[in-house]
Amino acid sequence: MARDFILDRLHLAHFYRAAARAFRSSGIAIAGAASGARVTRKIEIDRIDIESVKGTWKTREQMEATERATLAPFAQKSGDSRGRKYPEQSHGYRTEFQRDRARIIHSRAFRRLEYKTQVFLNGTGDHLRTRLTHSIEVASISRTIARALALNEDLAEAIALAHDLGHTPFGHSGEEILAECMRDHGGFEHNRQSLRVVELLENAYPDFPGLNLTFEVREGLQKHQDFYEATSPGGEKYKCPSLEAQIANLADEITYYSHDLDDAVDFEILSAAQLEENVVWQRSQRSVLTRYPEAREPELHKLIIRDIIDVQVQDVVATSAESISKAKAQSPDDVRKQPAPLIRYGAELYRANAALRKFLYANVYYHPRVAKVNQRACEMLRKVFESYLADPSQLGDVATKRIDQEGLHRTVCDYVAGMTDRYLMEEYARISGDRDALQVGPVHANRPGD
Repeated sequence: MARDFILDRLHLAHFYRAAARAFRSSGIAIAGAASGARVTRKIEIDRIDIESVKGTWKTREQMEATERATLAPFAQKSGDSRGRKYPEQSHGYRTEFQRDRARIIHSRAFRRLEYKTQVFLNGTGDHLRTRLTHSIEVASISRTIARALALNEDLAEAIALAHDLGHTPFGHSGEEILAECMRDHGGFEHNRQSLRVVELLENAYPDFPGLNLTFEVREGLQKHQDFYEATSPGGEKYKCPSLEAQIANLADEITYYSHDLDDAVDFEILSAAQLEENVVWQRSQRSVLTRYPEAREPELHKLIIRDIIDVQVQDVVATSAESISKAKAQSPDDVRKQPAPLIRYGAELYRANAALRKFLYANVYYHPRVAKVNQRACEMLRKVFESYLADPSQLGDVATKRIDQEGLHRTVCDYVAGMTDRYLMEEYARISGDRDALQVGPVHANRPGD
């Protein structure tokens, strides 16, 4: 049974250390013995005889063999990838999904996430989450769940790291305004935009547009699809992506449930009385105080947040192992043929999370201290969008070259969606002449020891 396989294989998850001497330095000359004297080094890099050292590192083929030996039959193996839109030669010592992860991390879109709002406007607090830290936390939880279920950690992580590459500045409020601006021009949705970023907008490679990621990573970015396109010519559409993609989707929820609570407590917009109204918080608070009866703030809520994450992850692992076993899935394509996702919460936690989601909207996302700042930021976004439509030359040469093919509205949308909070505010100040727009409002205390 699938569940038995998972439990039997948990102890097999391990990492291999490999070291290769790619070059050696020789003939080092040091001139000047006196203090502060200039030190010069002559480095000679020898060519390596690949065959003579091949056994000192782990090849891609060996990594693929390890996956086949240790991962579950329903896991997506990198060696079985459906490949890339533009064919490329495989790497010598990285699997296809490891290569995807590296491309995502090194992309400009990924770096810009550091200056994009998660919930609280970027710049209002040093300890508050940004889109970048959110994505890293999603990747961490994705790897944990994938490892426990004997699935492909590299694929789950790559999807998690890329899932918000298309997000707008100013969080979901920014997304709503951009969707409104694009209502009559094809709309806007950040998941589709993430796919657009990796397939078209990133331009780091001379031989193709985008990052040319594998089919499986791109599949995982297509969240909220009623049907996925056929995986082969003449094949049927399907309802579910890989289990690794499903993991990244739920890890996203687990992450923002927990860290939005954490940030709201740090930002002092949630009181103890409000928190105790929520079942998820209540349960973890009781658990923490049972183990640490002397715990008090600020340590207490941090312990509660960690417990919430642990409870959520344990529930997903146990429930998903059961659902995979009942489905009798024996391959990734068996997973794709399922009528509903197999990675899921238990019924009780599903209901509790639905209540938590409503709690967050009522008490955090629509809180005046959050909503007022976001409303002001969104007015800036609309103004910048309209200014670019009126004068596209402001977009620069790279973006304006796409207007003929993509249309003016879509080109402006791509540009605005890629902007950081900071850049958009700078552009608004330039366009409007309102230098006060660069002030993000009251900054929360950022005491390093808190």
